[in-house]
Amino acid sequence: MKVLAILYSGGKHAEEESRLLGTTENQLGIRDYLQSQGHEYIVSDDKEGPDSVFQKHIVDAEVLITTPFHPGYLTRDLIEKAKNLKICITAGVGSDHIDLNAAVEKGIQVLEVSGSNVVSVAEHVVMSILLLVRNFVPAHEMIERGDWQVSEIARNAYDLEGKVVGTIGAGRIGYRVLQRLLPFDCKELLYFDYTALPEQAARTVNAKRVEDLKEFVSKCDVVTVNCPLHEGTKGLVNADLLKHFKKGAWLVNTARGAICDKDAVAAAVASGQLNGYAGDVWNVQPAPKDHIWRTMKNPLGAGNGMVPHYSGTTLDAQARYANGTKSILENYLTNKDQEPQNIIVGKKGYETKAYGQR
Repeated sequence: MKVLAILYSGGKHAEEESRLLGTTENQLGIRDYLQSQGHEYIVSDDKEGPDSVFQKHIVDAEVLITTPFHPGYLTRDLIEKAKNLKICITAGVGSDHIDLNAAVEKGIQVLEVSGSNVVSVAEHVVMSILLLVRNFVPAHEMIERGDWQVSEIARNAYDLEGKVVGTIGAGRIGYRVLQRLLPFDCKELLYFDYTALPEQAARTVNAKRVEDLKEFVSKCDVVTVNCPLHEGTKGLVNADLLKHFKKGAWLVNTARGAICDKDAVAAAVASGQLNGYAGDVWNVQPAPKDHIWRTMKNPLGAGNGMVPHYSGTTLDAQARYANGTKSILENYLTNKDQEPQNIIVGKKGYETKAYGQR
């Protein structure tokens, strides 16, 4: 069979560091495994346009592997052309690059390596919160350019202690964020989720559920987005919701870029309604060079903590999602049942997951 993998190019860095498994150079470490069984393995980062490696080979590939960091967007049109496609595997977490409804109609399985990124992303969330609240980025930029004006930085630097922090989505990542925030002695930890945490779990992190989203954001000094992207969450943080945020609140999004309205967020940062926005996910990846999130600033010339999508692809996470991808492939090739938590679309159709289960 043909296995097609759309990964990101690591260049010389991947040549020097073999643990960069999610790259085109190191190929998830599964080439020898697949070829030893006689399978064809096509790996590329070329994914745009009808002449791309992605679109040329998707027509007869049986397996598609891609990552959330450099996704091959599998649209309904491409699914119609993919006559042999049986299974799509995300080397990582997230399936929003695939038209799931079309996959269900065509009987194509969609799986991910659930849980492979949870620790990595949760740590990145806490780091991003601190970067914004402590006004770290402009402080470092000041040092790089040779300046030293403490008051310029301190005028917009705060402690996390005593602040109200809330997560939209309290699943695998959101819950771990709450766990990691406990030592900071926040005034209150809140969560918004369609499903309440088990009572003992909520007590463990001393978190209170707020059932109305507008009420939730109005209470928070910091909001972090930790829910999956689907039809119910696309554009969830929009101009209307942003009006209900505390003026000067901070927003962190490491879930999916399209959960937040790009232009509404930029306008809120520019006006000071948001004191800052940080994250590593973009509505299109790679983000265009003129993407407004690259350069947006608050009225004090700060408040931007955006980075490329890497929170879930640390070297530790890459080892987990490479191993998980191989396990999913082995189950598929030997007709064994897949682990339930990895299934987005199974043999019998769509597997519904809880709102916060990301």
